[in-house]
Amino acid sequence: MAKDVFQVHCVSVTGRKIINKKIKRAKLIAFFETLPRCVVGMEACGSPHHWARELSKLGHDVRLMPAAYVKPYVKRGKTDAADAEAICEAVRRPTMRFVEIKSEDQQAVLSIHRARDLVVRQRTQVVNMIRSILREFGHILPTSIEAVSKFAREHDIEEQLEMPEIANGILGVMCHQLNGLNARVDGLTKLIEQHAWLDADARRLMRMPGIGPITASAVVATIGDAKQFETGRDLAAWLGLTPLNKSSGGRERLGRITKKGDRYIRKLLIVGMTSRALMAKNSPEKADTWTAKLLDERPFRLATVAMANKSAGIIWALLTKQEEYRQPIA
Repeated sequence: MAKDVFQVHCVSVTGRKIINKKIKRAKLIAFFETLPRCVVGMEACGSPHHWARELSKLGHDVRLMPAAYVKPYVKRGKTDAADAEAICEAVRRPTMRFVEIKSEDQQAVLSIHRARDLVVRQRTQVVNMIRSILREFGHILPTSIEAVSKFAREHDIEEQLEMPEIANGILGVMCHQLNGLNARVDGLTKLIEQHAWLDADARRLMRMPGIGPITASAVVATIGDAKQFETGRDLAAWLGLTPLNKSSGGRERLGRITKKGDRYIRKLLIVGMTSRALMAKNSPEKADTWTAKLLDERPFRLATVAMANKSAGIIWALLTKQEEYRQPIA
């Protein structure tokens, strides 16, 4: 899949090559309209979700696959023709794992999350720049981002700091940029929260401790139909929250978590469980038995990852069974 040219590789039921050619973007739909209904395989990235929806309307059985699962089927070299042949080979494998096709609504919500994540990272860069300028001239701010944001808001109001005029001018530019980024983060956050409260599945997830509107919205928009996973552990593995298995000779060896899959949701779950763990440590009487025991027996970071793993299983159960969250007995 490319922006303007697509490589199409077609084989018969017996595996005999029928077509292997390039097709312009404008002619792709017309080409598939001439074909009988068939299985269409594509690597899962950005635009294939759009094309999967369009080709599905024509009656084709469209299947998306992770690029990492297709790579072993590339025989040699890196060409469009070789890649298309590898995709055609991979999609026919009975054990191949496929990616759920996202709807337009899912991708629209995820675009808000990506925009917010980008602005948050830009804000972090600007905050670090402000800190570095101030440190060069002997001024130190508290570590919290709120402290830097407060400094940025009051920069033009407060008395000018002792530093060269040029440096203070650049500092003013950075403070103005930080104020704008903070406003954009707040606006995108409110937009995500509005969508989350309008979605029944997201509202169901928000009843879980440590799951807020941003996490709930991202989970629902990314996963789509949770029934694509057979168990809650499958969802946890898909998010990279399960231990890396290196077992051999009947001896089981489990390492750190795999960190495969969606990094954004994994980060949100771990951050949410970190907040929940801190509340449990500060107020042990309010923590459930399992959480209290875990925090008592395991290192803090290990415990938060284990809590994120368990929360993935609970999320799967809530979404597949359409049930409400029930607080465990303390």
